[in-house]
Amino acid sequence: MKAKNITLVGEAAATGETSLDKAIFGLELRSDILHRVVNWQLARRQAGTHAVLSRSEVAGSTRKLFRQKGTGNARTSDAKGPHKRGGGVIFGPVVRSHAHSLPKKIRALGLKVALSSKQKDGKVFVLGDEKFENVKTAQVAKALQALGIKSALIITGETFNDNFARAVRNIKEIDLLPVQGANVYDILRRENLVLTKDAVKKLEERFNG
Repeated sequence: MKAKNITLVGEAAATGETSLDKAIFGLELRSDILHRVVNWQLARRQAGTHAVLSRSEVAGSTRKLFRQKGTGNARTSDAKGPHKRGGGVIFGPVVRSHAHSLPKKIRALGLKVALSSKQKDGKVFVLGDEKFENVKTAQVAKALQALGIKSALIITGETFNDNFARAVRNIKEIDLLPVQGANVYDILRRENLVLTKDAVKKLEERFNG
């Protein structure tokens, strides 16, 4: 199983191929697994800060509005009841976490399926051992355009060059993550996946123990 090597420094071009582990990049598409993992990720991101005032939290007097009998009106209590204008809300949303648990094996499988789906579509590229000390945004953008890459997630090793990060972050639909931050949602939301050789090595070490 091979992925095209590319370069973003100098003359942008494909420069050979890199072998990929079939156990990581060659799995069958499992949309059910991807769906579960993406839902798990997005649920963890959700703030859960929505809230309304309940009857006990609404400011106001607890005085009974009028006597129980003899007025001809339906009996009532104070003005904070849910049937009154400005009253409290019954069973309304409260501040809470939307996160739910998902087995580690499912999370790991989801990441491998996401990587495999990109490889199956021919959208995985490997970035060579390049030096990015003096690289500019315009240079990287031009190189990506020459390679036909308009939307991509670039995954580097455990650390990445700060100058390269500054050059990439200003390019529309191009994201950059260290290998430990690789996740299903960010892989799927971009059309292409660009891995450094160090990222490929770290991913293989991660899944092969």
